[in-house]
Amino acid sequence: MKAKTTKESRTIQASLVLPSDTNFHNTMFGGKMMSYIDEVGAIAAMRHCRRPVVTASIDSIDFLTPVKMGQSICLEAIVSSTGTTSMEVFVKIISENLLTGERALTATSFLTFVALDEDGKPTPVPPVIPETEEEKYLFETAEERKQMRKERKRSTEAFIGQLNIKKSI
Repeated sequence: MKAKTTKESRTIQASLVLPSDTNFHNTMFGGKMMSYIDEVGAIAAMRHCRRPVVTASIDSIDFLTPVKMGQSICLEAIVSSTGTTSMEVFVKIISENLLTGERALTATSFLTFVALDEDGKPTPVPPVIPETEEEKYLFETAEERKQMRKERKRSTEAFIGQLNIKKSI
């Protein structure tokens, strides 16, 4: 399978923060931003593998600065590393005051998507080739995040076992 550059998956999505997107503090609902993150991440993953994908995990969403009503947000997603059937996607969100032009890094997130074949089963994905310094850094540090994901999954399974909760309902 031919490797693809990170830029082939790059996806950019902009949106204006409207009153219906905000909370009591007139800042953007975190859940609304999470929805945008999952969507832009899925598009980047699908661009990389040219297959349907499902969200396997959302490692983190780090909210760094609030986004106020009337500002815009620009989400940028890239496939930062790949496994056999999975892709780690990095999303960064920049907010902008459209009246002043002031911009701020608002949030970052790491997600994992799995590519699916025609039968809905996991299917191989192409390797990724990082090119920029940021892409290379994300690629080089991906193994550490992968190990943290595995540990978190083991911990969750142990917790579920202690509560006697069945995984499938």
